[in-house]
Amino acid sequence: MKKMIKILGTALLVFIIVAAVLIFKGLNDSKKSSVKPDYYKDFISSAPLEQKYSQLGPYEVSNKDFPSENTSIQKYRFWYPVELETTDQQYPVIIAVNASGTPAYKYEEWFKRLASWGFVVVGNEDPQTGTGETTSITLDYVIHLSEDHILYGKLDVENIGIAGFSQGGAGALAAVTEYENGDVYKAMFTGSAAYPLLAGNMGWRYDVSKVHIPYFMAAGTGKSDDNGAKDPSKEYAGVAPLSSLIENYNRISGDHFKVRGRAAGAEHEDMLARSDGYMTAWMLYQLTGDEEAAKVFVGDDAEILNNSNWKDVEKNQ
Repeated sequence: MKKMIKILGTALLVFIIVAAVLIFKGLNDSKKSSVKPDYYKDFISSAPLEQKYSQLGPYEVSNKDFPSENTSIQKYRFWYPVELETTDQQYPVIIAVNASGTPAYKYEEWFKRLASWGFVVVGNEDPQTGTGETTSITLDYVIHLSEDHILYGKLDVENIGIAGFSQGGAGALAAVTEYENGDVYKAMFTGSAAYPLLAGNMGWRYDVSKVHIPYFMAAGTGKSDDNGAKDPSKEYAGVAPLSSLIENYNRISGDHFKVRGRAAGAEHEDMLARSDGYMTAWMLYQLTGDEEAAKVFVGDDAEILNNSNWKDVEKNQ
């Protein structure tokens, strides 16, 4: 018994140390931008829809910030189509959940690119989002704008998606499953979400079986996401090993559209750019009913099934 306790204690310590390294690496690089201007131009895919949706969309983009009393959030940050300011049209919303040490100012180019597809994309400056708390607060701000707010009446609050990477993937799952306002979301995407045991050891707890919305989960095949550990419950397996995607996928009810897949050759830090095209297509399909974007995911001839950029794909529609 003592030997078993010692083994479990050692495993837990390894989890905490590795996760802490990931977190503090982000914090130490906090003054650096995570993505360069026009980063999407470096991505090339032979799959036509992936290539299309990985680039800029048809909308010119503007942005505005609004102060928050929450010291972690600091400010609510909105990127949106410029035409929003002069039309009565409502636009679907995507809430972004930051990765470790990656407040919104570090990846503004990502927000701009996504908003160019017709979304209002909302972020904040919280560098540690794993509990989902600041995401829940941000969602409350979005759905309860005051009547004198410049964006009042311009947001389609019936079509709100959520997207998060790494710690932010765990935070997105927590925001959807552990908070009362989580039922507002209509669709979710996560890139290399910290797998359940790692997330739990860091205090980022979520119960994926509570997911009741369409969910696209992605990770990379590189060693930083999956180092090949035989038993992820006893040793560190990477941030998002294939076994965790399979487990999470299987725990979600088949009543909801679910997709899992891994970006071939992608390391953990590559996932933001490598998943851009299909993350965008997923949100266009789920939040706007875009029929072309749906072709990435729906049916036996879905593009993702025949794209060499993606491995280990499974879906239920």
